[in-house]
Parts: sequence; C-alpha cells; structure tokens
Amino acid sequence: MTRRLACRLLGLILLLLPLQPSQAARQATPAPTGLWLTPGRGAVIAISFCGTNLCGRFVGLFLDRPTDPMPVDYRGISQCHLPLITDARRIRPNLWKGHITDPRNGHVWGAELHLDPNGNLALRGFFGVPLLGRTQTWTRYPGTTPADCRIGPPAAVAVARRPSPHGQTLQR
Repeated sequence: MTRRLACRLLGLILLLLPLQPSQAARQATPAPTGLWLTPGRGAVIAISFCGTNLCGRFVGLFLDRPTDPMPVDYRGISQCHLPLITDARRIRPNLWKGHITDPRNGHVWGAELHLDPNGNLALRGFFGVPLLGRTQTWTRYPGTTPADCRIGPPAAVAVARRPSPHGQTLQR
C-alpha cells in the first residue's frame, strides 16, 4: 500500500511540474539575429544579442540619391545606428518579447519577434497586449551595410528568391 501511494504521489508531482524544454533544445532554437530588411524596403535593421536579450538598430537606410540627408528621428537625431528594438527577452523557444520605438514620434510599443516557417522574421508591435497590434514580416538582407548607413535606391537591392514547397516563388 505504501509503495502504491508513493507511485501515485510521484505521478502527481510529475504531472504538476511544468514541462520545460531541455537546455540543449533551448539553445538549438535559432535566434532571429542578423540583418533584416523592413517590409517597405526602406531600412535594414541589425538584430543582435545585448547580454541575454535581443536588441535591434538601424544599420542601413535607402536613400534616393547619395547626397540626400540622413533621415532623423523625432528629436532630430540621425537614424544611422539608432536603437529600434530593446530588451527583447526569450519567452519560450522561438518567441522573444521586448519593446520597439517608432523613430517618427518616439512612441514605445510592445514587440514580439519570432521566425516564421519560411525563415522570415515576424515582428508584432502592440499596445498593451499582443491582441492589440499588427504583425510585419521582415526578410533577411543578403548584403552588407556601410558604416554611414547609406544604401542606394531600394530598386537596386537584389531580393533573394527561393521556391516554396508549393511551387510558388517566395521573396526572401
């Protein structure tokens, strides 16, 4: 009887423990680091680790002419290397949650980031709760960015294409 009770208690404890992925499984999940092209193809954002969190900053801005002035944020500060995403921490494998700042007006929004099945970055900006937000899909930027953040017109950027499993061509 005691052995039976001990087995039941052990089973109950195991059921009540939250299932956590192993450390190896968490590390095997890729982080959304690298260079990302925004949906309107107006900027390239570098996402990298800042400690254990993720941060993002402008590293490339598409200008119509090389002599065009560098865009500035709402305070008049150059957008070149301007922080955009801050303190995004891993919530679970392939989900990061932090904040994103709108450089046009300084509003800070909540942000969730994850890699979609096609390897694109899905970034959801929201106010309060993710339900009250909008998702953008960012694609990998295949090139390099200059130190001064100046990149030629967006039409000059080659967008990598690859076939989807359904025979359609996906932009990447």
